[in-house]
Amino acid sequence: MPVAKFLKARLEATISFTIATIIEFNTGEAIIANQHKTEAAFWEQKTLAEMTTVEWESLCDGCGRCCLHKLEDADDGHVYYTRVACELLDIAQCRCQDYENRGQRVPDCVKLSIDQKAYFNWLPESCAYRLLAENKPLPSWHPLITGTQDSVAAAGMNVSNIAIKETTLTDLTTEVIALKSLA
Repeated sequence: MPVAKFLKARLEATISFTIATIIEFNTGEAIIANQHKTEAAFWEQKTLAEMTTVEWESLCDGCGRCCLHKLEDADDGHVYYTRVACELLDIAQCRCQDYENRGQRVPDCVKLSIDQKAYFNWLPESCAYRLLAENKPLPSWHPLITGTQDSVAAAGMNVSNIAIKETTLTDLTTEVIALKSLA
């Protein structure tokens, strides 16, 4: 084999290694989304409906925003976020404390799936599920882009510094907040 051809083959083999992006998911388990470095990112190649369970779950950036209580204006449908977190949210970690059983413990918790697309409007504008459903790119701080979960907090996009625990609080209207936007 000529040297140039050998070097080209070796370079291609080196470039085409597989990166394992480890994403700490709500269960505390590591979910590994293998992404081939020479291929386009799976979220740019597939629709939400075409994704595997691992790919779907890896879209969650762990911001905790979907776990904040929301109020919807009955007149215009606008969704307002409160700083009150679901009882299962570990605010410091921005993770569900019982992800596997959340539906049984919190009956109004929506298990997000492509079949639940009608609920995407209440997801934060920064949410990967909503962004991809709207044919928009993932933000530069998303863990699938950066390779680290720490990028969400560094960008100020998680709720660890603003959320409060759900208690006997009855008037959520006093806790309405404006979330940091993508812009």
